[in-house]
Amino acid sequence: MRFAIAIAIAVSFACAAGAAAAAQPRASQAPKHRTIYIAAIEPKGGTHVDQEPFPDEPLPSGGGYGLRKPDDKGRWEVSTYRWEPGTIVVNQGDKVTLEIVGINGDEHPFTIEGYWISDVVRRGRITRVNFTADKAGIFKIICRKHAPAMQADLVVLESR
Repeated sequence: MRFAIAIAIAVSFACAAGAAAAAQPRASQAPKHRTIYIAAIEPKGGTHVDQEPFPDEPLPSGGGYGLRKPDDKGRWEVSTYRWEPGTIVVNQGDKVTLEIVGINGDEHPFTIEGYWISDVVRRGRITRVNFTADKAGIFKIICRKHAPAMQADLVVLESR
């Protein structure tokens, strides 16, 4: 019960703080050139069936997740593909350069929704994408080969 009350109080404070912040006008900033460094990575983890049972539920379909069944010694592994960082924040009007390095996976064909920029990231290479963040909002950066797991958010803050 005390936990539920503490959560309710915390949520009330968070909502009040959010409303106060939303009411404050955002300071206008001159557009800048921003270079953001991104990596295409594949986090992995594994264990043995004598330590943890192999999951009985399948992972979501698509190429973004991998679940390798136990081998002859009982070891199993799980992996996923990710953009790192998963959230990129710029201001509307900024000139943006994304420098994306391929670490894992042979290639990552991607699209930045809303800006309709498409390219391919390849292992061991840098892919540079240049654009002006002229539309405010949240836009998905999606690897079409490893969806649904491999996506990031491009957050373009509205200029005032």
